[in-house]
Amino acid sequence: MNNSWLDIIFIVVGVALTLLTLPGSFELCLLTLGSLLPGRPNLQRRIAGGFRLAIIIPAHNEEENIERCVQSVQRCARPLVGLTTVVIADNCADATAALAQQAGARVLERSNAELRGKGYALDFAFKTLLAEGFDAFIVIDADSEVEPNLISEFVRLFAEGAQAIQCAYLVNKPESSVRARLMNTALLAFNSLRPRGRDRLGLSCGILGNGLGLTRETLLSVPYEAGSVVEDLEYHLKLVKAGRMVWFADSTTVRADMPAGGRGAKTQRARWEGGRLQMVWQFVPELTRGILKGETKLVEPLLDLLLQPLAFHVLVLLITLAIPVFPVRLYACIALVVVTLHVLAAIVLGGGGIRDLVALAVAPFYVIWKLALLPKVLINASGKADWVRTERAGKSEITITPTQSSAKNIV
Repeated sequence: MNNSWLDIIFIVVGVALTLLTLPGSFELCLLTLGSLLPGRPNLQRRIAGGFRLAIIIPAHNEEENIERCVQSVQRCARPLVGLTTVVIADNCADATAALAQQAGARVLERSNAELRGKGYALDFAFKTLLAEGFDAFIVIDADSEVEPNLISEFVRLFAEGAQAIQCAYLVNKPESSVRARLMNTALLAFNSLRPRGRDRLGLSCGILGNGLGLTRETLLSVPYEAGSVVEDLEYHLKLVKAGRMVWFADSTTVRADMPAGGRGAKTQRARWEGGRLQMVWQFVPELTRGILKGETKLVEPLLDLLLQPLAFHVLVLLITLAIPVFPVRLYACIALVVVTLHVLAAIVLGGGGIRDLVALAVAPFYVIWKLALLPKVLINASGKADWVRTERAGKSEITITPTQSSAKNIV
C-alpha cells in the first residue's frame, strides 16, 4: 500500500475517532466550567403547613442493610410533622419487611413474579402514596446511609419551588479498598461535579436513582413508568422531554455500598453500562429529531448520552493521539487535558483528597478490566441478559429468571 492511501486511511480513521469523542469532550468541558459558577442562592423560604413527605426505601432481600438504612434516615433532622419512612419490600424472600418495621419504618409489601425491579417497585410506591395525599417523596436505596441534613435540604429546595431534586451519590467507606477508592473518584465526577455543573448552568442536573426527590405534581404529570435496567436515566429523559427540571442539592450526600470486587463488581458495572448503551440506542434518534425541531432543552441530555464511560473515552482518545495526523493529535491532546481537569475538579470540589489522586495510578488496570466486560455490556444493552442481584461481601449472587431482564437491581 503506497503512502498516499495510508495517509487517507489515517485521516479517515482520525476523523471518525474525533467525531466519536467530540460530543463527550465538549460535554466534559461544559460541565467542568459550569461547576465553577456560583450556586443557587438560599431564599430562606418555609414549606407550607400540612406538607406531607414520604422517604421511600425500595428493598429486595435487604435484611443485612435495611435496619442501618432506616436508622440513618431516622437520625436526620426532621423539619416536618408529616414525615413518614416507607420501605417497599419488593418480592422479598427474607426478613427485610420485619426488620424494617422493627427499625421504625412503615412497610408496603409487593409481590409480582413478572414485573420485578426497582422501577416497578417505585411506581407501585408512588401510586399507593399519591392516593394517600402525600405531597413529595425522597428515594433512598436500601444499602445507603444519608447525611443528617438530607431531609432539611430537600425540604428547603421544595419550598423554593423545586419539582425534582437530586443530591450527590457517592461510595460508602471508599477507604475499604483501592477499587472502592477509584470508584468513589469516578462518582465524584459523574454523581457530583456533573450534576453541579448542569445545575449552575440552569440545566436539569439529571437523576442518579439514589437520593432523588419528586413532588406530587411532577409524578402526576410524568408518572414513574420506567422499567429499564437504568430506570433513573430513562425517567430523567422523560422529565426533560416534558419540560421538567431536576435541581441539584449540593449541600448533602447519600452514600451507598458498592461491591468490593469479583462477580458483584462485574455484574453491576456490566448492567449499568449495558443499560446506558440501551438508552443511547433508544433515545439518541428521538432526541436528535427533537433538537432539529428546535427543542434546545434536549441538547445537553443528548451530549450526555453520547459521552462514553470515562475509561472508554480516555482509551479512544489515546488511540486518536496515536494517529499521525496533526489536527487529530492536537484535538486528542486538548481533549485529554479536559479529562484531566474534569477529574481534578471533581476531586477538589467533591471534597476528595490525596488518596483519591493516588488511586488514579491504578486507572490503566481498571480500563483493561472494563474492556474485558464489553461482551457482557453488549448483552445487557440488548435486553436479553438475566437480571442478577449484585453480589456483596459475604453474600451470594442470586440469579433471576429471564423475564426480569429489563429490571434494574433494587439495591
